[in-house]
Amino acid sequence: MSFPRERPVLLDQIGGPIAAVLTDYAQQVRVIEGNRDNAEPWQTAGADILLTGPSPAWAKAPVSQPASWRDGPRWVQIASAGIDSFPKWLTEGRIVTCGRGDAATPIAEYVISALLHHERQVDALHPTTPQEWTDAIAPFRQNPVTGTLHGRTLGLAGYGAIGRAIASRARAFGMRIRVLRRGAWAETDEGIEPVSSLSELFREADHLILAMPLTSETRGVVNEDILRHAKEGLHLVNVARGALVNQDALLRALDSGRPAFATLDVTTPEPLPAGHPFYTHPRVRLTPHISWVGPDVRANLAQRIRTNLSRFLRNEPLLDVIDPERGY
Repeated sequence: MSFPRERPVLLDQIGGPIAAVLTDYAQQVRVIEGNRDNAEPWQTAGADILLTGPSPAWAKAPVSQPASWRDGPRWVQIASAGIDSFPKWLTEGRIVTCGRGDAATPIAEYVISALLHHERQVDALHPTTPQEWTDAIAPFRQNPVTGTLHGRTLGLAGYGAIGRAIASRARAFGMRIRVLRRGAWAETDEGIEPVSSLSELFREADHLILAMPLTSETRGVVNEDILRHAKEGLHLVNVARGALVNQDALLRALDSGRPAFATLDVTTPEPLPAGHPFYTHPRVRLTPHISWVGPDVRANLAQRIRTNLSRFLRNEPLLDVIDPERGY
Protein backbone atom coordinates (compact mmCIF):
# COMPACT_ATOMS: atom_id res chain seq x y z
CA MET A 1 0.00 0.00 0.00
CA SER A 2 1.39 3.42 -0.90
CA PHE A 3 0.20 7.00 -0.79
CA PRO A 4 -0.36 9.17 -3.87
CA ARG A 5 1.11 12.23 -2.12
CA GLU A 6 2.79 13.20 1.16
CA ARG A 7 -0.38 14.58 2.72
CA PRO A 8 -3.35 12.45 1.62
CA VAL A 9 -6.75 14.01 1.02
CA LEU A 10 -9.58 12.48 3.04
CA LEU A 11 -13.24 12.98 2.10
CA ASP A 12 -15.45 12.51 5.16
CA GLN A 13 -19.04 11.67 4.24
CA ILE A 14 -19.93 10.35 7.71
CA GLY A 15 -19.35 13.37 9.95
CA GLY A 16 -20.64 13.48 13.53
CA PRO A 17 -18.16 11.96 16.00
CA ILE A 18 -15.86 11.03 13.11
CA ALA A 19 -15.09 14.70 12.51
CA ALA A 20 -13.74 14.95 16.06
CA VAL A 21 -11.43 11.98 15.44
CA LEU A 22 -10.08 13.56 12.28
CA THR A 23 -8.99 16.74 14.06
CA ASP A 24 -6.20 14.66 15.62
CA TYR A 25 -4.83 14.02 12.12
CA ALA A 26 -4.94 17.60 10.85
CA GLN A 27 -1.18 17.66 10.28
CA GLN A 28 -1.15 14.33 8.46
CA VAL A 29 -4.20 14.45 6.19
CA ARG A 30 -6.20 17.18 4.51
CA VAL A 31 -9.85 16.65 5.42
CA ILE A 32 -12.72 17.65 3.14
CA GLU A 33 -16.28 17.52 4.47
CA GLY A 34 -18.73 15.66 2.26
CA ASN A 35 -22.24 14.22 2.31
CA ARG A 36 -23.17 10.66 1.36
CA ASP A 37 -26.72 11.88 0.65
CA ASN A 38 -25.50 14.01 -2.25
CA ALA A 39 -26.82 12.97 -5.64
CA GLU A 40 -23.45 11.44 -6.62
CA PRO A 41 -21.42 10.51 -3.51
CA TRP A 42 -18.91 8.70 -5.73
CA GLN A 43 -17.66 12.04 -7.02
CA THR A 44 -14.71 12.25 -4.64
CA ALA A 45 -12.74 15.12 -6.21
CA GLY A 46 -9.42 13.29 -6.19
CA ALA A 47 -9.54 12.21 -2.55
CA ASP A 48 -7.17 9.43 -1.52
CA ILE A 49 -9.41 8.24 1.34
CA LEU A 50 -13.21 8.08 1.44
CA LEU A 51 -15.21 7.59 4.61
CA THR A 52 -18.82 6.82 3.73
CA GLY A 53 -21.87 4.78 4.62
CA PRO A 54 -25.10 3.46 3.08
CA SER A 55 -27.48 6.05 1.68
CA PRO A 56 -30.32 6.31 -0.85
CA ALA A 57 -27.85 7.91 -3.25
CA TRP A 58 -25.43 4.98 -3.06
CA ALA A 59 -28.36 2.59 -3.51
CA LYS A 60 -29.11 4.30 -6.83
CA ALA A 61 -25.52 4.25 -8.07
CA PRO A 62 -25.00 3.27 -11.71
CA VAL A 63 -24.27 -0.37 -12.46
CA SER A 64 -21.18 0.53 -14.46
CA GLN A 65 -18.25 2.31 -12.89
CA PRO A 66 -18.31 6.06 -13.61
CA ALA A 67 -15.25 7.32 -15.45
CA SER A 68 -14.29 9.56 -12.49
CA TRP A 69 -14.09 6.55 -10.16
CA ARG A 70 -11.15 5.08 -12.05
CA ASP A 71 -8.99 7.68 -10.33
CA GLY A 72 -10.99 7.40 -7.12
CA PRO A 73 -9.80 6.82 -3.57
CA ARG A 74 -7.12 4.26 -2.74
CA TRP A 75 -8.93 3.32 0.47
CA VAL A 76 -12.66 3.35 1.25
CA GLN A 77 -13.94 2.88 4.81
CA ILE A 78 -17.66 2.15 4.99
CA ALA A 79 -19.69 2.50 8.17
CA SER A 80 -21.73 -0.69 7.71
CA ALA A 81 -20.75 -4.33 8.10
CA GLY A 82 -22.30 -5.35 4.77
CA ILE A 83 -21.44 -4.01 1.33
CA ASP A 84 -24.69 -4.94 -0.41
CA SER A 85 -25.85 -1.30 -0.27
CA PHE A 86 -23.01 -0.30 -2.60
CA PRO A 87 -22.25 -0.98 -6.26
CA LYS A 88 -19.80 -3.79 -6.99
CA TRP A 89 -17.33 -1.40 -8.60
CA LEU A 90 -16.78 0.37 -5.27
CA THR A 91 -14.78 -2.65 -4.07
CA GLU A 92 -12.71 -3.13 -7.21
CA GLY A 93 -9.14 -1.92 -7.57
CA ARG A 94 -8.82 -0.46 -4.08
CA ILE A 95 -8.84 -1.38 -0.41
CA VAL A 96 -12.31 -1.33 1.17
CA THR A 97 -12.78 -1.82 4.91
CA CYS A 98 -16.07 -2.18 6.75
CA GLY A 99 -17.67 -1.76 10.18
CA ARG A 100 -17.72 -5.49 10.90
CA GLY A 101 -18.81 -6.11 14.49
CA ASP A 102 -19.41 -2.48 15.45
CA ALA A 103 -23.10 -3.18 16.16
CA ALA A 104 -22.78 -6.82 17.25
CA THR A 105 -23.73 -6.14 20.86
CA PRO A 106 -27.04 -4.29 20.27
CA ILE A 107 -28.02 -6.75 17.54
CA ALA A 108 -27.36 -9.68 19.87
CA GLU A 109 -29.40 -8.01 22.61
CA TYR A 110 -32.24 -7.41 20.14
CA VAL A 111 -32.23 -11.11 19.25
CA ILE A 112 -32.29 -12.28 22.87
CA SER A 113 -35.08 -9.80 23.55
CA ALA A 114 -37.07 -11.17 20.61
CA LEU A 115 -36.56 -14.75 21.81
CA LEU A 116 -37.65 -13.93 25.36
CA HIS A 117 -40.60 -11.94 24.07
CA HIS A 118 -41.71 -14.90 21.99
CA GLU A 119 -41.29 -17.49 24.74
CA ARG A 120 -42.59 -15.53 27.73
CA GLN A 121 -45.34 -13.57 25.95
CA VAL A 122 -45.11 -10.79 28.50
CA ASP A 123 -46.79 -8.31 26.18
CA ALA A 124 -49.95 -10.45 26.14
CA LEU A 125 -50.28 -10.28 29.94
CA HIS A 126 -51.09 -6.64 30.54
CA PRO A 127 -54.20 -6.28 32.73
CA THR A 128 -55.96 -2.93 32.85
CA THR A 129 -58.58 -3.87 35.48
CA PRO A 130 -58.69 -6.14 38.56
CA GLN A 131 -60.86 -8.61 36.66
CA GLU A 132 -58.36 -8.80 33.77
CA TRP A 133 -55.63 -9.43 36.38
CA THR A 134 -57.59 -12.37 37.78
CA ASP A 135 -58.45 -13.73 34.34
CA ALA A 136 -54.85 -13.50 33.14
CA ILE A 137 -53.36 -15.41 36.06
CA ALA A 138 -56.07 -18.09 36.33
CA PRO A 139 -54.63 -20.46 33.69
CA PHE A 140 -51.21 -20.38 35.37
CA ARG A 141 -52.68 -21.42 38.72
CA GLN A 142 -53.88 -24.59 37.04
CA ASN A 143 -50.77 -25.13 34.92
CA PRO A 144 -47.81 -22.89 35.89
CA VAL A 145 -45.95 -23.32 32.61
CA THR A 146 -44.67 -20.73 30.14
CA GLY A 147 -42.15 -20.81 27.35
CA THR A 148 -38.44 -20.80 28.16
CA LEU A 149 -35.08 -20.43 26.45
CA HIS A 150 -33.46 -23.05 28.66
CA GLY A 151 -33.01 -26.25 26.68
CA ARG A 152 -34.30 -24.75 23.45
CA THR A 153 -32.26 -25.13 20.25
CA LEU A 154 -30.91 -21.93 18.73
CA GLY A 155 -30.01 -22.09 15.05
CA LEU A 156 -27.53 -19.53 13.75
CA ALA A 157 -27.25 -19.05 9.99
CA GLY A 158 -24.01 -17.10 9.97
CA TYR A 159 -21.23 -17.04 12.53
CA GLY A 160 -19.40 -13.77 12.13
CA ALA A 161 -19.14 -11.13 14.84
CA ILE A 162 -22.93 -10.91 15.19
CA GLY A 163 -23.45 -14.67 15.29
CA ARG A 164 -20.75 -15.10 17.92
CA ALA A 165 -22.23 -12.30 20.04
CA ILE A 166 -25.66 -13.97 19.90
CA ALA A 167 -24.19 -17.37 20.76
CA SER A 168 -22.34 -16.09 23.83
CA ARG A 169 -25.56 -14.63 25.25
CA ALA A 170 -27.66 -17.66 24.32
CA ARG A 171 -25.28 -19.94 26.24
CA ALA A 172 -26.06 -17.97 29.41
CA PHE A 173 -29.72 -19.02 29.00
CA GLY A 174 -28.84 -22.68 28.66
CA MET A 175 -29.68 -22.92 24.98
CA ARG A 176 -28.33 -25.59 22.68
CA ILE A 177 -26.58 -23.82 19.79
CA ARG A 178 -26.33 -25.16 16.26
CA VAL A 179 -24.45 -23.15 13.64
CA LEU A 180 -24.23 -23.02 9.85
CA ARG A 181 -21.29 -21.09 8.46
CA ARG A 182 -19.75 -20.80 5.03
CA GLY A 183 -16.13 -21.35 6.00
CA ALA A 184 -14.61 -24.60 7.18
CA TRP A 185 -14.34 -25.21 10.92
CA ALA A 186 -10.71 -25.46 12.03
CA GLU A 187 -12.10 -26.01 15.51
CA THR A 188 -15.45 -25.25 17.11
CA ASP A 189 -16.12 -22.92 20.00
CA GLU A 190 -17.32 -24.39 23.27
CA GLY A 191 -20.98 -25.31 23.15
CA ILE A 192 -21.28 -24.91 19.36
CA GLU A 193 -22.59 -27.75 17.19
CA PRO A 194 -21.97 -27.28 13.44
CA VAL A 195 -24.60 -28.25 10.89
CA SER A 196 -24.01 -28.92 7.21
CA SER A 197 -27.02 -27.26 5.58
CA LEU A 198 -29.68 -24.62 6.03
CA SER A 199 -32.42 -27.22 5.71
CA GLU A 200 -30.87 -29.13 8.64
CA LEU A 201 -30.89 -25.94 10.69
CA PHE A 202 -34.58 -25.34 9.89
CA ARG A 203 -35.43 -28.92 10.88
CA GLU A 204 -33.72 -28.72 14.27
CA ALA A 205 -34.01 -25.13 15.55
CA ASP A 206 -36.69 -23.78 17.87
CA HIS A 207 -35.41 -20.27 17.15
CA LEU A 208 -33.51 -19.65 13.91
CA ILE A 209 -31.52 -16.44 13.42
CA LEU A 210 -30.49 -15.15 10.02
CA ALA A 211 -27.14 -13.42 10.57
CA MET A 212 -25.41 -14.04 7.24
CA PRO A 213 -24.25 -11.48 4.69
CA LEU A 214 -26.27 -10.80 1.56
CA THR A 215 -24.35 -12.02 -1.48
CA SER A 216 -25.25 -13.42 -4.88
CA GLU A 217 -25.20 -16.87 -3.26
CA THR A 218 -27.42 -16.03 -0.28
CA ARG A 219 -30.02 -13.80 -1.97
CA GLY A 220 -33.40 -15.49 -1.58
CA VAL A 221 -31.83 -18.47 0.18
CA VAL A 222 -34.82 -18.79 2.54
CA ASN A 223 -37.24 -19.97 -0.11
CA GLU A 224 -40.26 -22.24 -0.33
CA ASP A 225 -38.14 -25.40 -0.39
CA ILE A 226 -36.19 -24.42 2.73
CA LEU A 227 -39.31 -23.30 4.59
CA ARG A 228 -40.86 -26.73 4.08
CA HIS A 229 -38.24 -28.05 6.50
CA ALA A 230 -39.32 -25.72 9.33
CA LYS A 231 -39.67 -27.47 12.67
CA GLU A 232 -43.10 -27.24 14.26
CA GLY A 233 -43.18 -24.11 16.41
CA LEU A 234 -40.13 -22.53 14.75
CA HIS A 235 -39.52 -18.84 15.47
CA LEU A 236 -37.60 -17.20 12.59
CA VAL A 237 -35.64 -14.00 13.29
CA ASN A 238 -34.03 -11.91 10.55
CA VAL A 239 -31.51 -9.25 11.62
CA ALA A 240 -29.37 -9.51 8.48
CA ARG A 241 -30.93 -8.44 5.18
CA GLY A 242 -34.49 -8.70 3.95
CA ALA A 243 -33.42 -10.04 0.56
CA LEU A 244 -32.19 -13.26 2.16
CA VAL A 245 -35.86 -14.24 2.36
CA ASN A 246 -38.42 -14.87 -0.35
CA GLN A 247 -41.12 -12.85 1.39
CA ASP A 248 -44.03 -14.28 -0.60
CA ALA A 249 -42.92 -17.79 0.33
CA LEU A 250 -42.56 -16.75 3.97
CA LEU A 251 -46.10 -15.35 4.03
CA ARG A 252 -47.50 -18.61 2.67
CA ALA A 253 -45.45 -20.59 5.18
CA LEU A 254 -46.61 -18.44 8.09
CA ASP A 255 -50.22 -18.86 7.00
CA SER A 256 -49.71 -22.63 7.11
CA GLY A 257 -48.15 -22.43 10.60
CA ARG A 258 -44.54 -23.32 9.77
CA PRO A 259 -42.71 -21.29 10.84
CA ALA A 260 -45.00 -20.46 13.73
CA PHE A 261 -43.76 -16.87 14.02
CA ALA A 262 -41.29 -14.43 12.47
CA THR A 263 -39.51 -11.46 13.99
CA LEU A 264 -38.35 -9.27 11.12
CA ASP A 265 -36.10 -6.27 11.64
CA VAL A 266 -35.23 -6.16 7.93
CA THR A 267 -37.36 -6.44 4.81
CA THR A 268 -37.15 -5.68 1.13
CA PRO A 269 -37.82 -2.94 0.34
CA GLU A 270 -37.49 -0.76 3.42
CA PRO A 271 -40.00 0.47 4.28
CA LEU A 272 -42.48 -2.03 2.93
CA PRO A 273 -45.26 -0.50 0.81
CA ALA A 274 -48.52 0.49 2.46
CA GLY A 275 -50.84 -2.43 2.97
CA HIS A 276 -48.14 -5.10 2.98
CA PRO A 277 -49.32 -8.14 5.00
CA PHE A 278 -46.27 -8.06 7.29
CA TYR A 279 -47.61 -4.90 8.93
CA THR A 280 -50.63 -6.66 10.38
CA HIS A 281 -49.93 -10.38 10.17
CA PRO A 282 -50.68 -12.07 13.52
CA ARG A 283 -47.57 -14.25 13.21
CA VAL A 284 -45.15 -11.39 12.47
CA ARG A 285 -43.42 -8.92 14.75
CA LEU A 286 -42.01 -6.17 12.52
CA THR A 287 -39.47 -3.54 13.59
CA PRO A 288 -38.04 -0.78 11.35
CA HIS A 289 -34.40 -1.95 11.04
CA ILE A 290 -33.35 -0.77 14.48
CA SER A 291 -31.61 -3.85 15.89
CA TRP A 292 -28.21 -2.24 15.27
CA VAL A 293 -28.95 0.85 17.37
CA GLY A 294 -26.94 1.08 20.60
CA PRO A 295 -24.99 3.55 22.74
CA ASP A 296 -21.53 2.43 21.59
CA VAL A 297 -21.98 1.88 17.87
CA ARG A 298 -20.77 5.33 16.82
CA ALA A 299 -17.88 5.15 19.30
CA ASN A 300 -16.87 1.74 17.90
CA LEU A 301 -16.86 3.14 14.38
CA ALA A 302 -14.84 6.16 15.48
CA GLN A 303 -12.24 3.93 17.11
CA ARG A 304 -12.14 1.73 14.00
CA ILE A 305 -11.48 4.74 11.79
CA ARG A 306 -8.79 6.01 14.15
CA THR A 307 -7.06 2.62 14.11
CA ASN A 308 -7.26 2.14 10.35
CA LEU A 309 -6.24 5.71 9.54
CA SER A 310 -3.17 5.37 11.75
CA ARG A 311 -2.34 2.09 10.02
CA PHE A 312 -2.83 3.66 6.59
CA LEU A 313 -0.46 6.49 7.42
CA ARG A 314 2.13 4.00 8.68
CA ASN A 315 1.69 1.88 5.55
CA GLU A 316 0.43 -1.07 7.63
CA PRO A 317 -2.32 -3.58 6.74
CA LEU A 318 -5.82 -2.35 7.54
CA LEU A 319 -8.38 -4.16 9.66
CA ASP A 320 -11.59 -5.78 8.36
CA VAL A 321 -10.80 -5.59 4.67
CA ILE A 322 -13.61 -6.67 2.36
CA ASP A 323 -13.06 -9.62 0.05
CA PRO A 324 -14.72 -8.54 -3.23
CA GLU A 325 -15.05 -12.13 -4.42
CA ARG A 326 -16.87 -13.31 -1.29
CA GLY A 327 -18.94 -10.14 -1.01
CA TYR A 328 -18.14 -9.40 2.65
